Amino acid sequence: MRFPSPLIEARLIRRYKRFLADVELAGGEIVTVHCANPGAMAGLTSPGARVLLSRSTNLKRKLPLSWEMIETETGLVGINTALPNRLAEEAILAGAIPGLAGYATMKREVRYGRNSRIDILLTGPGRPDTYVEVKNVHFLRQTGLAEFPDSVTARGAKHLAELSDAVAAGHRAVMVYMVQRGDADRMAIAGDMDPAYAAAFDLARAAGVEMLACRCALSAEEIVVDGLLPVVGRS
Repeated sequence: MRFPSPLIEARLIRRYKRFLADVELAGGEIVTVHCANPGAMAGLTSPGARVLLSRSTNLKRKLPLSWEMIETETGLVGINTALPNRLAEEAILAGAIPGLAGYATMKREVRYGRNSRIDILLTGPGRPDTYVEVKNVHFLRQTGLAEFPDSVTARGAKHLAELSDAVAAGHRAVMVYMVQRGDADRMAIAGDMDPAYAAAFDLARAAGVEMLACRCALSAEEIVVDGLLPVVGRS
């Protein structure tokens, strides 16, 4: 996924009200930017850290700049939770996610289950309908170990239950964790952050839901899926 133009460098001042952050641009101007991330963003809000911003082409937008990445000691981390679906779609179409390539059709936001919408529905002759849910991952507490979630997510647990129901109905279900950082070599579920989600994960895996973690390579020009990481269970 290439950005329309190279991202803009700034320094983080503070993140607040979940969807807002103040940054200092290279020329010294302090501006408020949109933060498309409702989570805790643990370890990713240090004042003074280098951040990268995108500029919207919508001239009517109140906040034209959006926070996309932050630089840590081990590299860039993507914090925009609106991007993983697009990253997954592009990777599937490019054949970069083994097992999800070669389907005839791809549909987005299809209603299923109990008042839910699946992120991606893949269909094709001779293959079961495949329900794909995508989650953003950027939490890391141990060297090389990406974790999800970084805060309580009742919605995430619901999605796992819906995927389990899809398997029971004869379909295929895949949970894709999009790891927006290049310093991870494995992924686990952070059971201490949300025990209910961890329990739902265990039940879903036992029910036949497939768990995939995609590692991303990030730069100021693009984000691309460059491989799979082992999902090692709970951290």
